[in-house]
Amino acid sequence: MKKMIPILILLTGAVLLGTPRAQGQGGAKNGPDPSTIRDPDLEKDSLHNLEVARNYFKLKKAYVAALKRSEEIIAGNPNFARIEEVLFIAGESSLSLAEKKGKQSPSLYVSYDGSTKRTLTPEQFREMARDYLTRLVNEHPDSSFRQQAEDDLKALGGPLPKEQGKQ
Repeated sequence: MKKMIPILILLTGAVLLGTPRAQGQGGAKNGPDPSTIRDPDLEKDSLHNLEVARNYFKLKKAYVAALKRSEEIIAGNPNFARIEEVLFIAGESSLSLAEKKGKQSPSLYVSYDGSTKRTLTPEQFREMARDYLTRLVNEHPDSSFRQQAEDDLKALGGPLPKEQGKQ
């Protein structure tokens, strides 16, 4: 037994000296790219708004409400992880309002110029749809919504030229 203790000490010393020093990610000095950093609370809020917009869009055919929820996400969280679906819902809702589809009247969509309230014409809704769908096609080429957006853009005269689209 007494002979085993020095052997165990030597083996333990050899193992400790033979192991390489652990170095954690020596090349990662700058951290993540700032354009990919997402605020978890803002993402959670945006996801909730997307679920509500999706419900209005698919189930209730309430295109004004879906468009307003989508615009809220686009304005408040342009780096949202699922922004391509938001752009799709906004574009399709605008297109449906231009065609007077759904359960809500297009006149319920109101914008303000100073203190005056105005509603949009079907042509203005089509231009909004064209803008949102163009952004979807240009900014998210691998999106699962791209094909439907391209089909709708063909009916609207094609995508906007890149310098006209909001980038």
